[in-house]
Amino acid sequence: MGMTIIDAHSHLWLYQDTEVNGLKIQTMENGLSLFMGEVRQMLPPFMIDGRNSAEVFLANMNYAQVGAAVVTQEYIDGIQNEYLLEVMKKYPNRFFVCGLCEFRKDGFYQQAEELIRQGFKGIKIPAQRLIMKDKRVFLNSAEMMRMFHLMEKNNIILSIDLADGDMQVGELEEVITECPDLKIAIGHFGMVTTKGWTSQIKLARHDNVMIESGGITWLFNEEFYPFKGAVKAIKEAADLVGIEKLMWGSDYPRTITAITYRMSYDFVLKSKELTDCEKELFLGKNAQAFYGFKDLPDLPYIKNMSE
Repeated sequence: MGMTIIDAHSHLWLYQDTEVNGLKIQTMENGLSLFMGEVRQMLPPFMIDGRNSAEVFLANMNYAQVGAAVVTQEYIDGIQNEYLLEVMKKYPNRFFVCGLCEFRKDGFYQQAEELIRQGFKGIKIPAQRLIMKDKRVFLNSAEMMRMFHLMEKNNIILSIDLADGDMQVGELEEVITECPDLKIAIGHFGMVTTKGWTSQIKLARHDNVMIESGGITWLFNEEFYPFKGAVKAIKEAADLVGIEKLMWGSDYPRTITAITYRMSYDFVLKSKELTDCEKELFLGKNAQAFYGFKDLPDLPYIKNMSE
C-alpha cells in the first residue's frame, strides 16, 4: 500500500468488571458483555473468552497494515492501567498507551503523578462520564487545572472525549488557554452526528489541539459502509481546521462487531472525495507526528483465500 496507517483511538482490556452510574458492566462469554442492564455484543463472537488483548489486536493490525495504535481508556471497560503498562513495555513501537485516573472522585492528582512516574506518556479523560446524576466534575476545576499544568510540564498528552455538542467546550477552551503547550487529542470526531459537533472541531484551531475520529463508523452505523456521511464530515472538519489537524481512529474493538478492522479505514482510502495527500495525512502522518511514533514495521499485504 505504501502508506503509513496509525490508529489514534483504540481500547484494550483483559476483563470488564465495573460500574458506571450504578449500572454493571461485566464480561460474559462469546464476546458478550452485561452492559448497563442489557446484554450487548461487546466483541466479535469468536473472541469467546472476552479477552481483548494486545496480541489479538496486533494480529488485526498486521492484517490491516496498521503500523501502530493509540490505546485510550473508558470507564465502561474498567481502569486498565496495570495491563496497559505491560503492553507499553512489551510493544513500545506499536502502542502509545494512555493511563486513566478516577476523575469522578477527588484526589486524582496523586494518581496522575503516579501514572507519569510509571512512564505513561498520555492520560485519558472520558469527560462525558464526568456529568453524573448527582455530581458534575468540571474540566476547569482547581484539581483538574493543577493536573493539566503537571502534564504540560512533563509533556504528557491529554486524550479526551467530550459530552455531546458544546456542553464542555467552554471548560476545555479555558484549559487550552491556561496550558498552551499541553498537547490535546479530542476523540469521537466531536460526536459528529450530534447537534453542535463543530464547536468541538473548532477547538483544533489552537496549535496544541488535534481531532481524532475514533467511533466515526459507529456514529454513522445507520448509514453503514462506505460511510459517505463520515467522509463528508471529514471534509467539513478539514475546511474548518485543516486536514493536518485530523487523525483517523477506529474505536477498536467495539466497531468490529459490525465491520472488519480494515473496513474501519478503507472507506477513507477508497473515497474519491479526498486527495491522496489528504488520505496520507488523515490516516497516519498526522498521528505519527503528534504522538512521536518511530521504527514502524513494514507490513506487506497478504492476500485472502477468497482472492
